[in-house]
Amino acid sequence: MAKYNLVPVDVPKVNTKYRKIKTKLPVPESLNIFRVLSESEPVSMMGQPPVVWHKAKGFQVYDKWGNKWLDWSSGVLITNAGHSRKKIIKALRDLLDQKLLSTYVFVHEKRAELTKMLQGISPDPSNYLVFLLSTGSEATENCIKLAKTYAFEKYGPQKKYLVSFNHAFHGRTLGAQLAGGNARLKTWIVDEGKTFIQVPFPDGYKNEDTSFGLFLKSLEDQGIKPAEIAGIITESYQGVGPNFLPVEYAKKLEAFCLEHDIVSIFDEVQAGFGRTGKMFCFEHYGIKPDLIACGKGISSSLPISAVIGRKDIMGLYPPGSMTSTHSGSPLPVVAAVESLKMIKKEKLVENARKLGEILIPELARIRNKYPDVLGCMQGLGLVAGIQVVKKGTKVPDSETALKINEKCFHKGLLMFAPVGIAGECLKIAPPLNTTEEALMEGIKVFEEACDEILGH
Repeated sequence: MAKYNLVPVDVPKVNTKYRKIKTKLPVPESLNIFRVLSESEPVSMMGQPPVVWHKAKGFQVYDKWGNKWLDWSSGVLITNAGHSRKKIIKALRDLLDQKLLSTYVFVHEKRAELTKMLQGISPDPSNYLVFLLSTGSEATENCIKLAKTYAFEKYGPQKKYLVSFNHAFHGRTLGAQLAGGNARLKTWIVDEGKTFIQVPFPDGYKNEDTSFGLFLKSLEDQGIKPAEIAGIITESYQGVGPNFLPVEYAKKLEAFCLEHDIVSIFDEVQAGFGRTGKMFCFEHYGIKPDLIACGKGISSSLPISAVIGRKDIMGLYPPGSMTSTHSGSPLPVVAAVESLKMIKKEKLVENARKLGEILIPELARIRNKYPDVLGCMQGLGLVAGIQVVKKGTKVPDSETALKINEKCFHKGLLMFAPVGIAGECLKIAPPLNTTEEALMEGIKVFEEACDEILGH
């Protein structure tokens, strides 16, 4: 996969309301920091645009040398309510003054407030419970564990399979990687996961067959009977795209799970808390998952995740047997409480929907300028992606994707590194408090970058 250039280059100076670039990039004075990191941590931690974050506010990111970027990353879809919001910082300071930093699973007051808030936005508050954790991977791991436990307790060991989708990503721990749909990420796993199987995702581009019949045929081809399936897990939208389920497909999937008492798991770690213009992405499909994995945008800052699920499934483990060392840790909890309050009070879900009605058509327009190399554009609310391909094919072109991404970085528009199955997807995910004016400036810069890389 292509890499960013760490040799400082002269770039045009930028000075607008939302962006400022005044130095070479990467900043020459920052190179020692990258050198120290290269000597002290694994290379796996590298790979993002070479900017050393100094502070981030609202929907902008700053370094300490006077440069300022318009943020289209949300810190990898974390800062839904925006960066460094005053109410989150105040809540954290108040807790520091209170002198409460860690509690294991001993009770603290704010934990009850957060679980009640999350229960309140579940598909059925009277029938769903909330389990707080630290990371998205932990949330998906627990969903897998709960689905398999439910099946084993009720039906025995023959109901054992966990079905997921090709190109899926559910995290980097063992169970989450087994459920993932990218074989390249699982080469290190030997003789594990024989009960984890994948089927094609109906994205309509890489897989043009979006019928639910293909799902059933894929199970049949692998010799899997519905009565043997413990759970089915899918991202509400696949992060590699974003790729969305057709509504009819999602409804048939839900009906299939209900018919065969299969636990339906929707991974909302990336999609939840307003990102797509609804509080949860699965709401676009008109369905009710049995388990919902949450993370990232839940706090707009600190590490926290959650599983929201049916009472009968969530209650399978006795006291003390399904916990996490930092489950409900006070600082992330108060950040999440304040973030959720702001998402509601400032109508950020509605803002994502409204701005999405501007962003998605504009990206489609840009994509249509270069249809031979910008192969597919998908988006909803304030998440979108354009897949860059070799001219006239569907073969991923990671090098060109990186060139466009890097050109945006040089112009003061910051995205995270291209994603997708081969690093071909330009992912766009501004904070949900982005203004229309700032969004339009970002779109203009993105189009300029595409024109400069693709237009000659």
